[in-house]
Parts: sequence; C-alpha cells; structure tokens
Amino acid sequence: MNRGARGTMASKVSCLYVLTVVCWASALWYLSITRPTSSYTGHRQLSSVTIAKKNVSFGNIRTRPINPHSFEFLINEPNKCEKSIPFLVILISTTHKEFDARQAIRETWGDENNFKGIKIATLFLLGKNTDSVLNQMVEQESQIFHDIIVEDFIDSYHNLTLKTLMGMRWVATFCSKAKYVMKTDSDIFVNMDNLIYKLLKPNTKPRRRYFTGYVINGGPIRDVRSKWYMPRDLYPDSNYPPFCSGTGYIFSADVAELIYKTSLHTRLLHLEDVYVGLCLRKLGIHPFQNSGFNHWKMAYSLCRYRRVITVHQITPEEMHRIWNDMSSKKHLRC
Repeated sequence: MNRGARGTMASKVSCLYVLTVVCWASALWYLSITRPTSSYTGHRQLSSVTIAKKNVSFGNIRTRPINPHSFEFLINEPNKCEKSIPFLVILISTTHKEFDARQAIRETWGDENNFKGIKIATLFLLGKNTDSVLNQMVEQESQIFHDIIVEDFIDSYHNLTLKTLMGMRWVATFCSKAKYVMKTDSDIFVNMDNLIYKLLKPNTKPRRRYFTGYVINGGPIRDVRSKWYMPRDLYPDSNYPPFCSGTGYIFSADVAELIYKTSLHTRLLHLEDVYVGLCLRKLGIHPFQNSGFNHWKMAYSLCRYRRVITVHQITPEEMHRIWNDMSSKKHLRC
C-alpha cells in the first residue's frame, strides 16, 4: 500500500476511532467491571453452564457430548482467513470495557501488517455482556476493525474456559489451515520478533501436535477461602497435569480442533489453563517449557525485553512506550 492510501485509511480509522472513544467515555464512567485474568496466579470459578437444547456434532464426533459447547456467534469474522492462510492466529481474551487495551494492541505488537510476507490474524475474544450499552459499543467497534469474535455465553470472570474454547472452535471451523495459534490476554506485551523468528521460524516445516508456553506443575487448592479453590468432588486427584499459564501459550493449529473435540467429552473446569492441560493429557500431547513466556510483571529494560516472548500486567500506555522504544532502538546492541 502506498503512503497516500495509507494516509487516507489512517484518516478514516482515526475519525472512527474518535467516535468510538467518545461513545466509550460516555458510558464507561459509571461502570466498574473487574477484569479477569487467565493465569494460574489468578484463577476463577465458573458459573453454571446452560444445558444444550440439542445434541451438537463437530467433525467426526458421533456420541452425545457431556460438555456441549452450545453457544452461537453473535459477532463473527468467518472470512478472516479466506484471502490468505495465516502463519499465526492470535487469540486475545478481553472484556468489553478494555477498548484502550485492544486499541493499544492493534497499534503495536498485534498489528497484522508488522511483518512483510508473514500473514498474521489478530482476534479479540468476548462473551455477551449483561449491559446492553456495552454490547452495542463492541458491535460498533467490530464494524470498524473487524477483529472481534463474540458468542452468547455471559462474559464474566467465571467463564474464561468457555472463551478459550470459543477461540479453539473458531480456528478449527474458519481457519484450520493456519500454521500456529497464540492464546493470550489483553494486558500482555508480546515480543513478536522473538515469537516469529526465534520460536516459530517461518522458513522451517510447521510442527504438528505442538504446544508450548510457561509450563506449571501444580495441584488443586482445597482451601475454600482461596481464589483458586478446587472442590474435591469436581477434581479428586492430588495433582494437575502439566499445563501452560493462560497468560500466553502457542500451539500448532491442528491442536485447536483436537482440544475443542476433546472438550466436548471432558467435564468442564473453571480454571481455564488447567482445563486445557486436562485436554492435552487426554490427547497425549505434552506441553514444552519455554522460559521466554513470563506470567508476571517485569520492569522494562530494552535488553531484558529483547530476551523474552511475553510479559504480564502491561497497561495500554506502557504497551505503546515499550513498543516505540524497542522499535526505534533495533540498531542498538545489548
């Protein structure tokens, strides 16, 4: 795209962006919604899931599922992968209120045009909000950016497992030929150079049945006062299978369909990353440890951030500052 076309497009997007921000500002001042996190250090309880009205079939599954994902898309981008097959699909768990975080990602590491010749598809995952104003604003945002997916489960602190399964379902249904998928959160900074060139390596043969991130080996917490309490009747074992922190993990695209199919026959748990680990164990897929994935806050320094893939708890303002600094100082050595 030439500079003139880019300028015209940027001008249009800027106008739409300003209108969207005004709408957000007028509605969000009275709202206070707690942001969920999908890391092991911030687990949550699942609200009851509505029983499916009818049997759900997917791929070659023929038996009646015990955990049917009986939700419909309210907002979808089914043609996202039609023109060209992505090398990487990025699925970002977010909430309705986090417009600034989504916009910061669009303008920094999540920009689909960052890498010439490498197709990236960035998508934000949401459920349905109980506030109709927020739902309308997300619909407007979707019409501008075409990077939002919504199913009709309630978007809450308790339903993050459903949100991840929605992402898996979307990849399996609409983008199954992609090479890799990343699942992450909207307060994560991603060093895309390290992710693309050092980990995934576009010039090498794509892996299959591949899953990597910050691997955790833990067990259920039985203290009812804990945020991550796991009842014994829901999970009687004393150890969880190895699982990757939900703040960020990477897998080959074939695993999306495998996990989604397996989830239909796996009792739902309220801990998203643990649940994905249970599905991986059923599939015989062992997640690989990668020290570049950090599920904690890390003070910024150019050299330190050059060595990592993900950093947790990054605000939109920090995201812009870090991205601009790293982009402008690529010539400097550490």
